[in-house]
Amino acid sequence: MNFLHSMVRIRSIDDSLRFYCQGLGLELVKRVDVEAGRFSLLFLAAQDDLAAFERDKLSHLQPGLPMLELTHNWPPEGKGASEGLGEEIYSVGRNFGHIAFMVDDIYRICQHMLDMGYDLARPPRDGRMAFIKSPDNISVELLQKGKALEVCAPWKDMPNKGSW
Repeated sequence: MNFLHSMVRIRSIDDSLRFYCQGLGLELVKRVDVEAGRFSLLFLAAQDDLAAFERDKLSHLQPGLPMLELTHNWPPEGKGASEGLGEEIYSVGRNFGHIAFMVDDIYRICQHMLDMGYDLARPPRDGRMAFIKSPDNISVELLQKGKALEVCAPWKDMPNKGSW
C-alpha cells in the first residue's frame, strides 16, 4: 500500500495557491477542471518530495508522489442550494487534525508567512514547531527538520492566536 494524497476543500483557488505555493513553497503538479461535475482538483507537492520522486522514479524505488489535493467546487458550496450543497462542507470536522510539513528553517518560513499577512496560530517558540491556518481554516503544522533551532526573539515571546 502507498500513501497517495490528502484532500481539503477550498473556497478560492487564488487564495489557496497563494497560501500553499507562494507561502509554504509547494508546487502545483497537476490541475484537473471537470466542467461536467463543476469542480477543479489541484494537486500540490513539496519541492523535496518532487526532487526525490524525479530521482527515484528512474530506479523504480518510489511508487508515487505524496500530494495535497485541493478541491474547488463551482459555484462555491453554500451558494449551490439547488444541488443540496451547504456551507457546512467547508467547516473543519472534529475528526480532522492537521496537515504537516517538515521545513529547513522554521523561523524563515514563519517570517515569510507573517510578511504575506498570515497569522501564526502557534508561533515557533521552541524553535521546532508552529501552526498556521490556511484561508479555509485548515490547520497546517510546520516542523523544523533535524534539531530545533535556538530559541530566540521575537518567537519565544509570541502568544498563540486562536486555535491550532
